[in-house]
Amino acid sequence: MANTTHLDQLRRSPAAGLADEMSAAEVPGVVAVREIAFAPQLGVRARPGSASAERVEESLGIVLPTWCGQTTGDAHGLHCLWLSPDEFLVIDVSRRQEPGEADAAAATLEGLPGQVIDLSGNRTIIELSGSEARAVLEKGCHVDLHPRAFQVGQAVQTLLGTIPVIIHRAEHNAFRILPRSSFAEYTVLWLIDGMREFRASGFATRGLGGA
Repeated sequence: MANTTHLDQLRRSPAAGLADEMSAAEVPGVVAVREIAFAPQLGVRARPGSASAERVEESLGIVLPTWCGQTTGDAHGLHCLWLSPDEFLVIDVSRRQEPGEADAAAATLEGLPGQVIDLSGNRTIIELSGSEARAVLEKGCHVDLHPRAFQVGQAVQTLLGTIPVIIHRAEHNAFRILPRSSFAEYTVLWLIDGMREFRASGFATRGLGGA
């Protein structure tokens, strides 16, 4: 496989042009936004419990979710999001994508129904964190994000503002938003706009971020 350091010198992440704006928008302890660039993302089509699913699980080293909203694995490393009864997104945020990511798992499906393809360039991952992260998302998210309805580890496909995204609650105060790459800058600018009130209201100076 190619050296990822060399690859990173050649490629540009979808939200890279807004890195300075993301840094400037942060209210320490209250809300921050960043891009998790170039994380491997594999699209999997297989029916859980089938021979296809078993081969994919063995090859990738992860169990496929079985119900709507469920995720499996380690949110800080290799994990898998449920998208539909036979559709999943496998992500590894602990490393960067390399060419041929899907090849080995795809080869195990020879003669069986199903699919494993590299979708790393299809979406980027924008992480919104801090005590007021949920408040920012609630300004335009079309699902209930309260912990009683959307717990740590859950993921859903929904709209943020006017664009389709996947939202994954990786931690209590950390949400990962996965827009299509072409909507990455729009998503970041939307989030930055939603964060402005917390800087303007003096959260950072009054120390109201808290837990």
